[in-house]
Amino acid sequence: MEGELKAKVLLVDDEADFLATLAERLETRGLKVNTAGSGEDAVAMVESEGFDLVILDLAMPGIDGLETLKRIKAQQPDVEIIMLTGQGSIRTGIEAMKLGAEDFLQKPVNISELMDKISEAKDKRMLIFQSKSVKEIEKILHTKGW
Repeated sequence: MEGELKAKVLLVDDEADFLATLAERLETRGLKVNTAGSGEDAVAMVESEGFDLVILDLAMPGIDGLETLKRIKAQQPDVEIIMLTGQGSIRTGIEAMKLGAEDFLQKPVNISELMDKISEAKDKRMLIFQSKSVKEIEKILHTKGW
C-alpha cells in the first residue's frame, strides 16, 4: 500500500537533521516531499504551491506549529495536516485537532504509523474532493435544467 501513495507533502521542522532524514524516508516510500525549516517558510510555500498534506512540528522558533496550522488552514482549508511533537500534551493535541489538524503524533515518529496516518489523510482528502465534485455536477445540472 505504501507504494501507492503519490501525495505531495510539505514537511516542516526546525531540526535540520530530523527534517532531512524523515524527508528521505518518505521519498523512498513514493511521496513527493518539500521541506521547510520554519513556520514562516511553510506558510509562504503553501501560498505559492499546493500540497496534499503538511506534516508540521509543534515546537518551532518564530511562529509555532499551532499558529502555522491556523495560517495554512486559512490559505488552503482542504489541506490535511499531521502534527508532530516531542513535547506535546493532550491539551495541545486537542487544540491542534480543533484548528483542523488530521492527527497528532509523538516524536520520535514510527514511520509505519506515520505512513498509515498519511494514507488515512489521503483517503479523507479524496472523499472531500469527490463530495465537492458531486455538488458541482449537481449545481451545473440544476442550472442547466437537465
